[in-house]
Amino acid sequence: MPDKTCIMPDTTLHIRIKKEYAAALIEDLIKVHAVEAVEEEAIELTAQQKEALDKELAAVAANPTYLQRWDDIKHRFKKP
Repeated sequence: MPDKTCIMPDTTLHIRIKKEYAAALIEDLIKVHAVEAVEEEAIELTAQQKEALDKELAAVAANPTYLQRWDDIKHRFKKP
């Protein structure tokens, strides 16, 4: 009787990997050609979304200090 835990070669799995292991695991998978890049389909923005994006871009252009550094944002939300 075949092992039911065996996964067919053409099966795509979605898994969560702990951060501390992810980079090394991905490097190993790339070395053995076990992973491939997947391109996401382009998503068309609605007129309302485009308008909101244009508004945000205009706010940034008018006042570059409107943006915050990513490190500052991460620090603000970092768990103690």
